[in-house]
Amino acid sequence: MSEKVFLAGATGAVGTALVPMLIEAGYAVHGSTRRADRAEVLEAQGVHPVVVDVFDAQALHAALVRIAPWGVIHQLTDLPRDLDPTRMAEAAVLNARVRIEGTRNLVAAAQAAGAKRLVAQSIAWAYAPGPRPFAEEWPLDTEAEGSRCISVDGVAALERSVMAARGMTATVLRYGQLYGPNTSTGTPKGPSPLHVEAAARAALRALQRSPGGIFNIAEDGAEASSEKAKRVLGWRADERLPQGALR
Repeated sequence: MSEKVFLAGATGAVGTALVPMLIEAGYAVHGSTRRADRAEVLEAQGVHPVVVDVFDAQALHAALVRIAPWGVIHQLTDLPRDLDPTRMAEAAVLNARVRIEGTRNLVAAAQAAGAKRLVAQSIAWAYAPGPRPFAEEWPLDTEAEGSRCISVDGVAALERSVMAARGMTATVLRYGQLYGPNTSTGTPKGPSPLHVEAAARAALRALQRSPGGIFNIAEDGAEASSEKAKRVLGWRADERLPQGALR
């Protein structure tokens, strides 16, 4: 019998790339979306759709207990299409709510459902100023101000919730700036670029191999070092889906 995996954020950029990887690896994928009209899209990809809002703690709890997944993957964000700069200030607040309240609800539901593995998306550009490249042990920029303060506070809360999860091997992936299909850009940008399909592959590697902990996930030469992920997870930044695998 295939292990069941609950993928929160199955229709997002990373989730879309991750679905075929999980299915190819033999998992029975239950993917969440807030929109009922996306359920058919997920079904066409071989996913069992779960229409649920992460802020509805009771409904999320009921869904996960019913599914009883072995693994839970958190790829939820709340960002504007193409990262519209005119909406990013508002998005910082909305995304922080996902990271704080949404993560808290998801971790509680995963614990209640008896999940054994938990993997969550974080970011690799929330570090405090210091020597580069940043390793995972370097502190987060908790003294930041303005919208960066809102973002870093959300990241810190997400990571605390995940790493405090009981009864599960918990892993946080600090992704660099995403590029590729279904993201805001097709070319590498930012101090720690990361192809979206390599990000998805890191989530699969973490699900299968992680002993738990926090990992930077970015390309070589980035502001954040991914040497730990290479060594422990066997992850590579050049990993991609076969051509035509995304539908």
